[in-house]
Amino acid sequence: MAAAALLRGAAPGCGGPAWSWRLRAAPRRHLAHSGCCLGADSASGATWACFLLGERALVRVRGPDSAPFLLGLLTNELPLPGPAVGETSTSARAGYAHFLNVQGRTLYDVILYGLPERSSEQPTFLLECDSSVVDALQRHLLLHKIRRKVTVEPCPELRVWSVLPCVPGEAGGAGPPRKKAACAAVLTRDPRTARMGWRLLSQDEGSALVPGGRLGDLQDYHRHRYQQGVPEGVHDLPPGVALPLESNLAFMNGISFTKGCYIGQELTARTHHMGVIRKRLFPVQFSGAVPGGGIAPGASVLTESGQAAGKYRAGLGDVGLALLRSEKIKGPLHIRTSESGLVALTASVPDWWPTATK
Repeated sequence: MAAAALLRGAAPGCGGPAWSWRLRAAPRRHLAHSGCCLGADSASGATWACFLLGERALVRVRGPDSAPFLLGLLTNELPLPGPAVGETSTSARAGYAHFLNVQGRTLYDVILYGLPERSSEQPTFLLECDSSVVDALQRHLLLHKIRRKVTVEPCPELRVWSVLPCVPGEAGGAGPPRKKAACAAVLTRDPRTARMGWRLLSQDEGSALVPGGRLGDLQDYHRHRYQQGVPEGVHDLPPGVALPLESNLAFMNGISFTKGCYIGQELTARTHHMGVIRKRLFPVQFSGAVPGGGIAPGASVLTESGQAAGKYRAGLGDVGLALLRSEKIKGPLHIRTSESGLVALTASVPDWWPTATK
């Protein structure tokens, strides 16, 4: 059964009806795109911005039982090695998934890399996670290993990079960058959304990882990510707190509703089949002055009349993510700061979200 599930792959849309949703009468507003990270670099002629993601780390899972072992823990199918449709330069496939606890809440968000199998090597997967939970993720995996023929170990020799086109608006349609064989171990599309460009794993720390590449500012990467409404890591997805469907896991190709059982599946499947997800993680942008210390995570987001609309989750500067009731995002929203001031914010619906009605 596990082998059959593995062969189904992790193609986008595998969740079926989960890709459709309804935002009750909410206008489709979009945040203004910042050119700071994707602006054309005419002086250097750079085509790609390369961001070293020091807040992300890798765990290696290998062994004859690695595929069925991971299938029993993850929300999604496993990515099959080999180039995706329309891609000829990659040697690995990436997939997105969450590890859940028994209550169906997110523990760790991961990007999985299925490495190509060779006759002399065992099946191997790399799990990209928040660097602060590497030890916790390894303990979680070893706890459920039991008698599986699996080896779980850190992979400190590889570093995680995000590669985005320098021209604004091309993140979803730009052709693949060309990796330098001596530097890059894996180069593949970010599985969450085409707006997040490409993921690159490399031993090299230089800026010339791809021809026409330049070193990007990490803050620009996070601003772009927040503007696109893509959560990443423990600040955006607090372990044991965030719910996967409220965190738009289905929109980001991170869950299969046709695979076999996994930890936390019961609540997630029941929520999906009920067809009602009242709160979602939305990108937000602040207008006016933001307190010097920023907005505290968990701060209440209120409507103009003072009704609760949701909670602020995390952000950077004037952009961030908030868990909001879908029917409340239409009107003016604000957060009351510790200094008894009001900070106005606007929530938006990312244009890459599916629009069909369930």
